Amino acid sequence: MRASENFRTGDALFAFDEKLRVLSWNKAAEVMTGVPAREAVGRFCWEVLGGLDEDGSLVCHAGCSNARLAREGWPLRSRDLRVRTPAGRRHVSLATIALHRGERPVFLHLMRDETPRTRRTTTDGVGALTPRQHQVLALLAEGVPAKVIAVRLGLAEPTVRNHIRAILHALGCHSQLEALARARRLELV
Repeated sequence: MRASENFRTGDALFAFDEKLRVLSWNKAAEVMTGVPAREAVGRFCWEVLGGLDEDGSLVCHAGCSNARLAREGWPLRSRDLRVRTPAGRRHVSLATIALHRGERPVFLHLMRDETPRTRRTTTDGVGALTPRQHQVLALLAEGVPAKVIAVRLGLAEPTVRNHIRAILHALGCHSQLEALARARRLELV
């Protein structure tokens, strides 16, 4: 894979090497971040993004744990960040993909807009779930597995799993554990 290889996608995407140097920066990444490719390529990804988590803690830095885990071959889930742009901070969901072809691995960051107007939850989280989804969420919070939830609520297990997927989507989460943590913060359970 050549450093100049351009990845074809309409989503914001950039490639970086094992030393965290940006190899390519597509047009959608330019639009999302306001940073032109000529300013991003060759720099460290953490310098360009300056990503912070929801609490304002620095996530993007020289010792990035996501990059380390990706280099070691661990699968990583998407992460919500606030990245630096010329207009201020912007909310994005950042997915990390490792490509191990040839001698040197290449890593991709795929960015999705997560600005407050596009987030899947309401501001207080209430109303984003149906009454049945609230029931399922409450049982999940008690540690009840999907199979038992199905029996308790008189539903088919695939229906319960569909409710769980809808809960994850509504809360903008990737796992049941993350959804429960967010639901507790929003006082839904």
